[in-house]
Amino acid sequence: MLHLLVLRYRVSEHEAESHVAEHVRYLDHHHRAGTFLVSGQTIPSDEGGAILARGVDRATVERITAEDPFVRAGVATYTVTTIDPGRVHPALAELLGVEASRVRG
Repeated sequence: MLHLLVLRYRVSEHEAESHVAEHVRYLDHHHRAGTFLVSGQTIPSDEGGAILARGVDRATVERITAEDPFVRAGVATYTVTTIDPGRVHPALAELLGVEASRVRG
């Protein structure tokens, strides 16, 4: 399973600023663990950010998002969309842990 995590600020980007360093440590931790594949700000950046996660079930990813310092501080919320990949580019298959029958080139 893959999960698209969309972070939306509940306050201005400026008001969330004091939590950025903790949020970056949170991202680094989950990138090192291999759960987060991609993370970044949305455009425009004042809306929030997005993360592509893998390797965990829905309940676990919801627990992980609840641990984000932005969420704990009440300055942001997540929307979680779970994806069951039906087709995957060959270059991504191993990284995503997708079975060979779903690889499309």
